[in-house]
Amino acid sequence: MDSQTSQPSPASPSPHTFQVDLRGLVDLLSHHLYSSPKVYLRELLQNAVDAITARRAEQPDAPATVRLHAEGGALRVEDSGIGLTESDVHSLLATIGRSSKRDDGLESARSDFLGQFGIGLLACFVVAERIRVVSRSARTPDAAPVEWTAADDGSYTVRTLPHSARPEPGTTVHLVARAGAAEWLSPERVRSLARDFGALLPYDVRVGEEAIADLPAPWDRSYPSPATRRVALARHCHDLFGFTPLDSIDLDVPLAGIRGVAYVLPSAVSPAQRASHRVHLKGMLLTERAEQLLPDWAFFVRCVLDTDSLRPTASRESLYEDETLAAVREALGERIRSWLTGLAAGDPERLAAFLSVHHLGVKSLARHDPEMLRTMLPWLPFETTDGRLSLEEFAQRHPVVHFTRTVEEYRQVAPIASAQGVGVVNGGYTYDSELVEALPSVRPGTVVSELDADTVTAHLDGVDPAEELALSAFLAAARARLDPLGCDVVLRAFHPLSVPALHLDDRAARHEQARADAEEQADDLWAGILGSLRGSAPRARLVLNHLNPLIRRISSLDEPDLIGTATESLYGQALLMAQRPLRPADSALLNRAFIGLLEWATHTDPGKDDRR
Repeated sequence: MDSQTSQPSPASPSPHTFQVDLRGLVDLLSHHLYSSPKVYLRELLQNAVDAITARRAEQPDAPATVRLHAEGGALRVEDSGIGLTESDVHSLLATIGRSSKRDDGLESARSDFLGQFGIGLLACFVVAERIRVVSRSARTPDAAPVEWTAADDGSYTVRTLPHSARPEPGTTVHLVARAGAAEWLSPERVRSLARDFGALLPYDVRVGEEAIADLPAPWDRSYPSPATRRVALARHCHDLFGFTPLDSIDLDVPLAGIRGVAYVLPSAVSPAQRASHRVHLKGMLLTERAEQLLPDWAFFVRCVLDTDSLRPTASRESLYEDETLAAVREALGERIRSWLTGLAAGDPERLAAFLSVHHLGVKSLARHDPEMLRTMLPWLPFETTDGRLSLEEFAQRHPVVHFTRTVEEYRQVAPIASAQGVGVVNGGYTYDSELVEALPSVRPGTVVSELDADTVTAHLDGVDPAEELALSAFLAAARARLDPLGCDVVLRAFHPLSVPALHLDDRAARHEQARADAEEQADDLWAGILGSLRGSAPRARLVLNHLNPLIRRISSLDEPDLIGTATESLYGQALLMAQRPLRPADSALLNRAFIGLLEWATHTDPGKDDRR
């Protein structure tokens, strides 16, 4: 015999069963899976509603009632559902992770149920030290009622009861509060939680004698008029979210089984702020903090809706990110787009009220949505030299739509450009320059041009060459004083006459100035590197207004030091008028010029060291 065949075969390893520490599992549920102990009541309502759904699948005329009774640190929940037999109790209630929806051929009808994870009554141990369940099966009417009693140490007992203990099919759950958790089982708290979780449940749910369900949902009710409906929904929003909305938007997506409403916030919020929405699953509140329900651009609404298609996570406190949720998000976004286009077409006053608050969100949407760009761009408000206008109104007034890319540039040129009849749009705010540049695609034939320092200077009237030649000594002294600051001095004539000087630069000039400042403060190595990066960008310029009486008086001075001090004062004042941030050198210049002018005004000899 072959020696290999004579060797005994290795023994197969024996299978082992996982051991579950129930107290450890309860701690995991309470501290990591669920956000609050309040979910215990949702689980109880969920089990009761699913039991009724299961019974009605077999007995359509069966009663559909859930009753909650809270008293003395204990809670009793009764339902008229399918009930359990003794074997059901052992296989379902005492087996962690097993769901009754997987048994008895109900898997195919699972979409009719709320629960999906079989955690079930375990959530009750978060607030209770003991759970007692008495149930009688509707499927096996002759079976005796069965009692299942479990403690949080993982032990349980099962016994049958006389028929009189539960004459009708259904289930009753008894909870006894654990130490420190009695408040969660108080009548007031139970009533509040039941209203919150079960307001849209389709069955007769009561706490004591008080009905909890509030059906039909506010968005599904009939109203005498659209105005009445709008008022009712506004009241519902105030009760639910604490604010009165600008408007309400119906969210009806039949293919996804979604009905609800989006409420438009009455005040602006940051686009980066994640909106939280209320989502009900088949009538049961799933979460108050659904963040991924709508596209990011729709941050100006808060939603409440009911769905039968979205999939909850294991904690049943948020939505599972899958293809269905992505499709729903797109469909809900389309509903909000349709609302906006409807306002643009038929209710410009309400649209203007909305845009006055939420223009930033719509601008964000228009950047990425060509249809929304065509619909909304003519209505969106922009800051312009003619006031706050839509681009449509502005383009009707000006053959060329000039714009700046930064707020600083706009502040520099706006007063002068306006006086010269040049219309300018401030494109320095979020999204604005991109949208102004897109205007020709929406309004064919519109000319859009970026306005820079050279363009502004070109619109200013030149000074007679003879007069400018006569002022050459003055201009030379002024240029010498500002040359260390990287600023040129030019003479022009412009309106308004009250503006003595205008500081103009562009991004290239500012970049060059920033490089020069860094080079001045750097050590030899970095100074050499920064020096090699020196560009040929145009320098900033101080444009003196030859029509201004003060400039005429200053230009007639023949004292170089006084001309320099006056020029520094004009430079500093022009920076302040443009609301430009001051560099340390600019602040020092303003201080030096102010002291110098005081000294000249009091006829003292200004110290040369102070002016250098």
